[in-house]
Amino acid sequence: MDPIRVVVADDQELVRAGFGMILDAQPDIEVVAEAADGAQAVEAVRTHRPDVLLLDVRMPVMDGLEAARQVCARYPETKVIMLTTFDADDYVFDALYAGASGFLLKDVRRDDLAHGVRMVASGEALLAPSVTRRLIGEFAARRPAGATTAARAPSRLLEQLTAREQETLRLLARGLSNAEIAAELVVSEHTVKTHVSNVLAKLHLRDRVHAVVFAYEAGAVVAGEG
Repeated sequence: MDPIRVVVADDQELVRAGFGMILDAQPDIEVVAEAADGAQAVEAVRTHRPDVLLLDVRMPVMDGLEAARQVCARYPETKVIMLTTFDADDYVFDALYAGASGFLLKDVRRDDLAHGVRMVASGEALLAPSVTRRLIGEFAARRPAGATTAARAPSRLLEQLTAREQETLRLLARGLSNAEIAAELVVSEHTVKTHVSNVLAKLHLRDRVHAVVFAYEAGAVVAGEG
């Protein structure tokens, strides 16, 4: 099996080198390039066409958000993971709309870093429960008071889902893993995977991250729920 090819982009050399060393030590992962700013990251993706781009949010020349937007638009085969401290990165929320497939906190554990890269490379989104809860809070803060029915138009799309699929969406949006959803619904993980696939296909969503976005916008979940 070919290794997962990764580009690491962070303006802090020690952080960049550290992540690179951890990933390169994995038998199934190869770091093909490093970048010190967003412009270099976009160029590295153009040159190397990696499977995964590990992208710091705050960088000089071009920030991670703009780099993510350009990479996701030009090279959709490359999945983007944002590196963030989150509490300090108000605009990381916008990376969802730029097409990022996941987020990792910079204090991520070694095993979780490699696992996250593998998850995203396989087509899964990466969204820790703590990040999910914060995202929902961000939606609550950004949503105008007295939002109209029209503003919640996506809710009509929920009618396309079965009751079980709607429940799966709500649990997914709370940040539960497939195993945790399976336990909650008392079904197998295989069944949960089927429900998740159906939800994404019916709602034309790219991945689990964007399912969280949709779930909140459609009113399927609210801040503080769960």
